[in-house]
Amino acid sequence: MLRYGPVAAFVCLAAAPALAQAPSDAAEKPAAPAPAETDGWPDLSSFLDEKYGFLPLVFPITEPAVGYGAVGGVAFISKPLGAARDGFGRPNISFVGGMATENGSWGVFAADLRHWLDDRIQTLAAGVYAEVQLDFHGLGKDSLLADDPLRYQLGPKAAAAQARYRFGDTLLWAGLRYAFAVTEVSFDAPSSTPGLPDYDSSSRVGGLTALTSYDSRDNIFTPVRGTYLEASFGLFGKAFGGEDQFERAVLVAIQYFRLPFHLYLGLRGDAASSFGDAPFYLQPFVNLRGVPLLRYQGEQSAQAEAELRWQFWQRFSVLGFAGAGAVWNDFEKVDSPRAVPSGGGGFRYEIARAYGLHMGVDLAFSPGTTAVYLQVGSAWMRP
Repeated sequence: MLRYGPVAAFVCLAAAPALAQAPSDAAEKPAAPAPAETDGWPDLSSFLDEKYGFLPLVFPITEPAVGYGAVGGVAFISKPLGAARDGFGRPNISFVGGMATENGSWGVFAADLRHWLDDRIQTLAAGVYAEVQLDFHGLGKDSLLADDPLRYQLGPKAAAAQARYRFGDTLLWAGLRYAFAVTEVSFDAPSSTPGLPDYDSSSRVGGLTALTSYDSRDNIFTPVRGTYLEASFGLFGKAFGGEDQFERAVLVAIQYFRLPFHLYLGLRGDAASSFGDAPFYLQPFVNLRGVPLLRYQGEQSAQAEAELRWQFWQRFSVLGFAGAGAVWNDFEKVDSPRAVPSGGGGFRYEIARAYGLHMGVDLAFSPGTTAVYLQVGSAWMRP
């Protein structure tokens, strides 16, 4: 899902950064993808089979929290992208790029993903420097700011390093990630403003996160069957170079079903919780299509979404999706829950049949918000 915005600025601190989620594959290596059928429709399968020294990439930003914009850069790829279907032959990828949006948000970033020892070990190094313009709507159920947010600016300088290990020829991975960031924070409001959160004009965060995942999806681009599970727990504080002492736990579960009549069902649920003195901008939030990022924040969050796609003719599909999320501020009492529904529909075209890659557009709705998203692969992408 191409929702670049404030989360892009914190890719190094997010609980499950996309680049860090290379999937596990079945115990037996799958056969290389067959060439796409010659059916007369446009297809990029042969393009993805080629090896390139570098590949220029440009994607639109369609995140309502920061407005429309674009992210672009150059990816350096070590082997044909087609090998990514084989869990023991994934390419090493380096990426350098930047982003800008209509509300003045911008950033530059770089990442390097590599595989070692016959793909038993995966490493990731990433860095970002950005300035992001956002609105603060309060934490949990905050009547003061829910409909009258405060504008603020974040200027993160962040870096992360991660290593993961695959357990033999299984579907299981486990690893550690270290992240560090110095962030400049400012509000366009006087210090006496009601609802203004406690914050430092410059905050330093450092932490170590343990993570494990299980992945049986048949396809990393647009899955039609299989399971993705992930759990992570992070410790942040002075021992890791930060100032604020807090913990963060995240659970993610995604299930795909192939149904009769060319119907495909996807179910997704996840929950996150922070404990201690986490900066307000790193608190869990609802992340659903149609809901602006960081619009609904709290010490705990939970959300669920379902999507049903019908490939009704040749390479063309239509789909509908619906979900709901909630945040609150007391783990035991579920104090002051703040919930939001969302839903919408879209269409897809199978642009690379050999790799099961679909792309298209979604129109999503939530109370007070209408958003359009360009989708390349699944809206719940875990590369």
